[in-house]
Amino acid sequence: MKCALTPGTFDPITVGHLDVITRASQLVDEVIVAVAESVKKKPLFTLEERVALAEEATRDLDNVRVVPFDGLLVDFAHEVGATAVVKGLRAITDFEYEFQMTAINYQLDRNLETLFIMSTPQHMYLSSSVVREIASMGGDIKEFVPPCVERALREKFGN
Repeated sequence: MKCALTPGTFDPITVGHLDVITRASQLVDEVIVAVAESVKKKPLFTLEERVALAEEATRDLDNVRVVPFDGLLVDFAHEVGATAVVKGLRAITDFEYEFQMTAINYQLDRNLETLFIMSTPQHMYLSSSVVREIASMGGDIKEFVPPCVERALREKFGN
């Protein structure tokens, strides 16, 4: 069975993330959405909240499960039996960072492959930080996030 990780902070999960996860789920037997602790990023949502939101957003994808993790991605991949990492790419800046991470992961584990899925044009500009900023100012985020995330952001920001 082929298993792939889609790692990220998912603070919060967006429709762009869901597009990559859905497309990855069509390529492998199982996709594990690996929600990173990412304490250094000071996420808006707790790890537990981010996992719960990702679980609700992906509940209709039968071969997708959501798991929290902390530590090296290659170690986590070994723990869960993943043979690939799937990352979404939006722009050149994403590519530069992901290219560096791929090279480092390759040095740590030459058997862990990295696959890149290009964002669709309607999601190329979308990021969790942009969604958080719009939501913090009371803007309409319906087209950027699943309904569960929209509700959670409205609660967080009281609007």
